[in-house]
Amino acid sequence: MRSTLSKTLATAAALVALAGCGSSAGDPAGQTLRVGTLADAPPSIYLENGTFTGYDNELLRDIARREGFSVEFVGTEFASLLASVNNRTFDIGSSTISTTDERKKTVAFSDGYSTGFTTIVTKKDAGLTEVPRFSGKRLGVVQASVQDDFASKKVPGAEVVRFPDYNAGFAQLRNGTLDGWVVPKDIGQKYLDQNPDVALEFGYTVETKDTPSAFAVRKDNKELLDKLNRGLSAAIADGTVKRLHGQFFKTEPLPAELEPGGPGLPVQNP
Repeated sequence: MRSTLSKTLATAAALVALAGCGSSAGDPAGQTLRVGTLADAPPSIYLENGTFTGYDNELLRDIARREGFSVEFVGTEFASLLASVNNRTFDIGSSTISTTDERKKTVAFSDGYSTGFTTIVTKKDAGLTEVPRFSGKRLGVVQASVQDDFASKKVPGAEVVRFPDYNAGFAQLRNGTLDGWVVPKDIGQKYLDQNPDVALEFGYTVETKDTPSAFAVRKDNKELLDKLNRGLSAAIADGTVKRLHGQFFKTEPLPAELEPGGPGLPVQNP
């Protein structure tokens, strides 16, 4: 794989040193904003040749350019990301974050920029194609992710095993200590494509369109929230979202709402 947790943390330490003290507040125009992200969830968010990239992060770079601020990416673990946005460690969270009601208690979300599917990756020919068949099985998830919530609440009888990142969960699935690995389908597909020697398949898949992925900001940072939404709207209108989606998601169709001229994916914050 292209990235590991240790590489993520090392990169994070370097970027923190460069970022200086504290985090920005108020109008972000002309500022460099610190963005918490992951390094091992391609094609959405990943580290390549020392640079954070992926659909989410390249879209955020485009929005920042339109709105007159800069972004500096810092690697982190997903379990602490929203709290780190809330406590001003990061200005923005960029990590394919599903906009659930529970998460809206901690942060505010921009409008959505992608939808997707949750899937359980299994060994090939395991026959685990329905939720009841996972009772008594060990399912790996990234801690505090939507997939963690899905496995815990909607797969009765499963033993949920939590990991800090995707690489760790995949390693356990690969060596046979997990029966299933619960991930966004696009991320699962990328791991399967990069590891054709491992006999894996999608066992069970469910659509997650009601909670689109969005950028997270502090609840009191309306200036930044407005800039993200304005920049995203412009990127949808001129086809940038479509272009970036096609660049990183080779086979997955773009939601109609994100096509040029589409209404977008509005997110309501409480």
